[in-house]
Amino acid sequence: MAASAFIFLALLLLQHVPTSEMFQSTLMLDMAQVLLDKYCFPENLVGMKEAIGQVNQSGDILRVTDPQTLAEMLTSGVQGALNDPRLLVTYEPGATPSEPVDLPPPSPEILMALIQNSIKFEILENNVGYLRIDHIIEEDLVKMVGPILVDTIWKSMVATNAMIIDLRYSSSGKVSGIPFIISYFCDSNPAIHIDSIYDRPSNTTKDLWTLPVLLGERYDKDKDVLVLTSRNTQGVAEDVAYILKHLGRGLLVGERTAGGSLNVQKFRIGSSDFFITVPLSRSISPITGQSWEVNGVFPCVPVNADRALEKATSILAVRKEMPNVIQKVTQLLGEYYSYVDHVPSLALQVAKIARSAVTSERDLAAKLNYELQAISEDPRLMISVGPEPPVTRERSPDEDLPTDVNYLRQIVDAVFQVEILPGNTGYLRFDVFPTESALTKLSPYIVEKVWEPIQDTDNLIIDLRYNVGGTSAAVPVLLSYFQDRTPPVRLYTVFNRLNNSTREFSTLPDLDGSSYGSKKGVYVLTSHRTATAAEELAYLMQSLSRATVVGEITSGTLLHSQSFHIENTNMFITIPFINFIDNNGESWLGGGVVPDAIVLAEDAMDKAKDVLMFHAKVFKLVEDTGNLLNVHYAIPEVAAKVSSLLSSKWQDGLYRSVVDYESLAAQLTSDLKETSGDHRFHVFYSESAPEVLDDHVGRIPSAEELDHIIQALFKVEVLPNNIGYLRFDMMADAEIINVIVPQLLDQVWNKLVSTDLLIIDMRYNVGGYSTAIPILCSYFFDSEPIRHLYTVFTRSSSSSLEIWTLPKVLGQRYGSNKDVYILTSHITGSAAEAFTRAMKDLNRATVIGEPTIGGALSVATYQIENSNLYVSIPNQVALSAVTGKAWSVSGAEPHVLVQANEAMGVALGIIELRAKVAAIVRTAGKLVADNYAFAEAGAKVAGQIADLVQEGKYNVINSELELAQKLSEDLQKLSGDKHLKVAHIPDNLKDHIPSVVPMPIPPPEMFEDLIKFAFQTKVFENAVGYLRFDMFGDIELITQVSDLMVTHVWNKIAHTIALIVDLRNNIGGPTSSIPALCSYFFDDGNPVLLDTVYNRPIDTTSEIWTIPWLAGERYGSKRELIVLTSNVTSGAAEQFAFVMKRVGRALIVGELTSGGCHPPQTYHVDDTNLYLTMPTVRSSSPDGTFWEGAGVAPHIEVPAATALETAKEILRSHLHGRT
Repeated sequence: MAASAFIFLALLLLQHVPTSEMFQSTLMLDMAQVLLDKYCFPENLVGMKEAIGQVNQSGDILRVTDPQTLAEMLTSGVQGALNDPRLLVTYEPGATPSEPVDLPPPSPEILMALIQNSIKFEILENNVGYLRIDHIIEEDLVKMVGPILVDTIWKSMVATNAMIIDLRYSSSGKVSGIPFIISYFCDSNPAIHIDSIYDRPSNTTKDLWTLPVLLGERYDKDKDVLVLTSRNTQGVAEDVAYILKHLGRGLLVGERTAGGSLNVQKFRIGSSDFFITVPLSRSISPITGQSWEVNGVFPCVPVNADRALEKATSILAVRKEMPNVIQKVTQLLGEYYSYVDHVPSLALQVAKIARSAVTSERDLAAKLNYELQAISEDPRLMISVGPEPPVTRERSPDEDLPTDVNYLRQIVDAVFQVEILPGNTGYLRFDVFPTESALTKLSPYIVEKVWEPIQDTDNLIIDLRYNVGGTSAAVPVLLSYFQDRTPPVRLYTVFNRLNNSTREFSTLPDLDGSSYGSKKGVYVLTSHRTATAAEELAYLMQSLSRATVVGEITSGTLLHSQSFHIENTNMFITIPFINFIDNNGESWLGGGVVPDAIVLAEDAMDKAKDVLMFHAKVFKLVEDTGNLLNVHYAIPEVAAKVSSLLSSKWQDGLYRSVVDYESLAAQLTSDLKETSGDHRFHVFYSESAPEVLDDHVGRIPSAEELDHIIQALFKVEVLPNNIGYLRFDMMADAEIINVIVPQLLDQVWNKLVSTDLLIIDMRYNVGGYSTAIPILCSYFFDSEPIRHLYTVFTRSSSSSLEIWTLPKVLGQRYGSNKDVYILTSHITGSAAEAFTRAMKDLNRATVIGEPTIGGALSVATYQIENSNLYVSIPNQVALSAVTGKAWSVSGAEPHVLVQANEAMGVALGIIELRAKVAAIVRTAGKLVADNYAFAEAGAKVAGQIADLVQEGKYNVINSELELAQKLSEDLQKLSGDKHLKVAHIPDNLKDHIPSVVPMPIPPPEMFEDLIKFAFQTKVFENAVGYLRFDMFGDIELITQVSDLMVTHVWNKIAHTIALIVDLRNNIGGPTSSIPALCSYFFDDGNPVLLDTVYNRPIDTTSEIWTIPWLAGERYGSKRELIVLTSNVTSGAAEQFAFVMKRVGRALIVGELTSGGCHPPQTYHVDDTNLYLTMPTVRSSSPDGTFWEGAGVAPHIEVPAATALETAKEILRSHLHGRT
């Protein structure tokens, strides 16, 4: 790429060559050499020098008359070729590049003067530190003047609440100073890799890391840091800004930086007077993997450089005020928000807003709104910035109307307009809602003016298009006029947070005049001007299914909220204090009322008349839909139920929201599906009668056509391990199949019939002709006996047809013994679905994939009441051959539910697993035979489990989890031992395998707290001790903490007269500590045989004796000991109770224990994720008694809940008798 770019550059120069010969032929090659040696992107220069040499050798020599023009042309060419604007060629006759001069170290005075000129600081209002850095000093100078900088500057800065670092004027500095600046804003540990800098001249890369040790304190990471930048910010300062930004430690405010370099130098080109400026090093951020060079550093908050400081201080002011804002918002929500139960969650949500993410009041308001909406989903609850929102709280001005009758009649005449339109339709318009007091005085005259004239109309149009609302007092009165007098109807409920009151509004029993009733049609006209109480009336008439709303969406101005100013900001919060709940239990969260028929306000009257005329037809359309169901729907009892519900919905006014044929079709479709549970119903509108599909089978294709069809429709493959794969995407008619069977056998079936098992892929099969099903199924069953697949019931003829396999088929059958797997998806339907259901019902296939579509064998379309509405009705139903019940309309549920695209892989996995199941089960049986604590029983179980395999009981296992569950169930059933079980433990849980992965040992410093928590001791009256612990520990661990246990547990009860050991909640644990625990209750010097234990894996019996050495003093054998048990007591706790009972050392009080076992062992079963757990050790006492599986029977059996009181009473009686 570089070579072609430079050839282009050279040709560009040749194209502009004048005749003078000032340009030397070596100039471009010398420039190339400088770039090769110095440019920080050497990979972009591969082949460059050779390419330029080829151009020069072509015989053309670059000549230009003006060296400045040549320099400009070279600059343009090299920048374009390398896409780097930092490369600059200049012509400077007589110039000498500056050479670095070794200067003596400057004196401290000179250093301080230099630093004072490059670093400025001050403390701004609100204790904000301001630090301006115009030059970033190198590491050596930092070490020399560091203590002075800390004392004179940093100590003041580190104490500030926030800091502004001003890099707007910083254009120079040294790379070695970068880590010092960054480290003051990061933790000391761990070190952070902040930059990698490649230096071309030395061909080395240097990594920059934060420093572990600094002079002075680090700046608190919770304090805000803002960095100011400008287009003049360049080089090292850009790197500092970029690092702070991407560490999330500094918010950049200002302009995009210059896009400079860390190290740029100028070099002479050969011996000419031309020079080239080259970036020698480049920065690659380990944080982002990118660089800021060339493009610059983009600010987080863009603003002109001269306004950056002002903007930064305003950001800090907003952030400083954030806690107060959040506190105020939370307080106001708690006092006013109507959803009281949401307030705690809202408070937690707004508290999550990160201060570092906020850059302005508008930004804070937006984030608060986002968090508030995330919880409340209440559009009325909002925070705004700017002028105070309009007051929306309802006010009820007192209207002191005179009592003059004529005056009151004039008011009613002015407010209400009443007409009787053609067709006996009433029209009522009023443009404002009266207050409660005014309504009381005007009521008799409203009845006279309004209700009496419209009483006998058939329908009523209420015009609210110009009604700007008012108070809500009149709303329940108006609603009551549109319901029957009895029974009372609940209209709506209002919860008012201001007084914490809930008020239910129902129809008023004592209305002046007669009501309009609940049956006549009412049509409410609205516009965008319809507001407040007028909106409430429209909304409630609609939600009560009492009216059809026609017109525009209303204004959305409710009288339910109040706005509050948030102090010290320009922010306001609007909080709804009223919850308006309709009779359906739905809360109205504001927003305009959406009409049933949306039209422009000026067209609303005409539209209402059209809807009124349409509504006259609705009843007959709904009724006829129900009648069609009763005649044609495949399930009669469902048809009767749905038909009745449709009629009830119409009676209840639930079809008032439909305004034309299309909306009626949608509503009927929804109602049919919802009430029947059958998604196959569909009502639609059509100007012309739908085309009736002809069931007649088309012509039989030719042989050539047939070959193409078979290749297109069928995919056949024999997979490894002789697994057949068959995919076909359409079910052909039986007539066609019978004709083309020879070709199908030859091209499809004969390739599969000899496979060991078959996968049938129906994922893309949407169905076809059900006549093909018995033919296809027959190949997977034996010829005799024939099998009943399913029964088809046709409603129209009330006839049933049983579908059976065929006694004869062409070609070879697959048979009934080889496994078949069917893959399905959500589009598998119709005849393909019926095939799948039949194979599943008869346990002939394992179905894997998604539930099928739930299609019908047959759906017919019927016209509704001679209209343009049509309804599709399933008129056939398939009845299961096994249950006799109709197949579910929700589709066939697969045995293994997975996404369709995963079904093939899952099927192959099941096949692989089933091939290994017999061996896995045999391995499990052998493990039981070799290791189960009861050898004779283990051998018997192993034989019985092998018999189950031979009987085919494990043939249809679909997963290792299912295998684990079945193995556990069978092993426990055969052995009678609930501790014999198999678990499926995936790889990600292998660190939780019981008895395989050792339990973690807590650190020593936790032992004391754990002991205090794990053991409970008390001393009751008469010096009776009480000890409770709920788990046994390993003896090695107990030995480590024996001194602590003696101090914190044993010494508290060691001197009691009698002791109660409470094991009612003890679930067992390692049994290794039992000899030690038992030994405390026997005398020293007289060893006691506690138990004998048989270990099956090593086939040995060992004796367990008391031990001679114990920490602390013994309790001895003379003092009374009672052990409490329950049906929870298990494992080691049972062994302890068993031993102490058998040797006669303790009285057992409580319930029969659980019948657990010694700590079981876990064995990995072959190369699976199955783990077999079983008891391998058991007690083997001389008298032949044992507790494993049987439990320990108490001496005194009482409920566990009363065992302690019983023990106390026994000891009280014994001690009293002894006294």
